[in-house]
Order: sequence, then C-alpha cells, then structure tokens
Amino acid sequence: MSNELVHGQTSPSQCKEERKQLESNCRPVIFGRQPTPQCCARVRATHVECVCPYVTPKLAALLGVDRTIKQIEGCGRTVPRNFKCGSVTTPP
Repeated sequence: MSNELVHGQTSPSQCKEERKQLESNCRPVIFGRQPTPQCCARVRATHVECVCPYVTPKLAALLGVDRTIKQIEGCGRTVPRNFKCGSVTTPP
C-alpha cells in the first residue's frame, strides 16, 4: 500500500463507518495523546473524501493543523503541500 492519502470510490454508508471508526480509534489524540497503533491503522485506511467534508474551522482549531499533519505523517501517511481538506489548506 502506498503512503499517500487514500482516495477512491466509497458509498455514503462506507464513509460514515470509516468516520465512526476513525473517531473511535483516534479520540485520545484530540486530548493531546499520541496516536495508538489502532489509530494509525485507521488513519492509513480512511479515505480523504470521507473525512475532509467534516473539517470545519472549529475542528481545525481544536486539533491544530500542524500537529495533525505531524501525527498523520507519523502514522506513515504523506500529507501533500497545499492540499485542501474541508476548511483547511495544508502549508506550502
């Protein structure tokens, strides 16, 4: 599997399940903890089109864009520069 962000055809029900699993496995990250192996596995498997529509300014501020990018990359995924995800564009 590539280390790029996952893109692909997903149904609304698949996306809902992916978001649910991501939230469940990665909830401690919101409170400042490092991602667990289960969270990283979910980060690597979740399709960006299932998550990005839910990235609001409030969520981006809560999670911290730079911190989140570092954690995603720490899980073995590459976050492209100038990537638009919801209300956030990653740094150049």
